[in-house]
Amino acid sequence: MTLLLSKRADIIINYDLQVLKGIESNFPIKAIAAPFQFDPQGILTHSDVKSLADLKGKTILVSTSGQASWWPWLREKYNLNAAQARPYTFNMQPFLASKNVAQQAYATSEVFQAKKAEPSSNFFLFADAGYPAYGGILVTRNDVIQAKPDVLKRFVQASMEGWKNYLADPRLGNAMIKKENPNMNDDLLAFAVDQMKKRKLIDGGDAKTRGIGVMTDARWKATRDFMVNAGLLNAKTNWKAAYTTQFNPVSK
Repeated sequence: MTLLLSKRADIIINYDLQVLKGIESNFPIKAIAAPFQFDPQGILTHSDVKSLADLKGKTILVSTSGQASWWPWLREKYNLNAAQARPYTFNMQPFLASKNVAQQAYATSEVFQAKKAEPSSNFFLFADAGYPAYGGILVTRNDVIQAKPDVLKRFVQASMEGWKNYLADPRLGNAMIKKENPNMNDDLLAFAVDQMKKRKLIDGGDAKTRGIGVMTDARWKATRDFMVNAGLLNAKTNWKAAYTTQFNPVSK
C-alpha cells in the first residue's frame, strides 16, 4: 500500500478489508478486479475436528493480520473465546506437535505440507461457511483511473485472460513461477492448481456467470457489514468508494 500511495506502483494485489480501512483513512484508492472470488484462507485441524463448530476448546494459531480480518468473524460466528487465539508464526511444528491445536492455512499452501505430514488432517475454507471477503484483489489509485482508464481496462482483461489460460493449462505459468522462485516444486504447484479448481476460487461464485475478476455491490456490502459489526470499520465509512465495477467483465 505504501508503494501505491507513493506512486512507486500503479497497481498492487491487496485485500478488500485493507482497502476499506484505507478508505476510512481517506486513501485515494480503489479495487478494480477480484481474481479470487473467495479468499483461500481457512483453518487446518486434526482429524477429530469435523466442522468449524468443533473448534471450541482448541488452541487456534492466528497471525497478526488474521486478528484484524477472519478471526473476529470466526470467533463471533462460532461463539469462540478470544483466549483461544495464540500467535501463528508460519511454522507448522506447533500444530503437528499437539492434537489440541488448529491453525490458519491457505488452501493452496499449508494444506499441502500438512497432508504430507498428517494425511488425516482436515481443512475448512472460511468462504464455505460464509466469510464474505474476496482474495487477492487488484487495487489502484483514483488518479490512475482518471488518467488511464483504457490502460486499466486492458490490464484487467489481460490479467483475467491469464488466469483463465492458467487454469486450462498451467505448464507455461508454472515454468515461469519456478524460474522466479526455485523453492516451488511441481508437486506443490499441481496441488495449488487442483485446490483452485476444486474449490472454484477463481471461476466460482459470481465469476461462474459473469466472468473472472467480477466484483459486486452485494459482496462488498457483506464485507463492510461484517467489519462494522466486528468493530473493524467505522460505520460512517463511505464503503462504495473502495471499489469500482467499471472494469468488470462483460456479462456472459
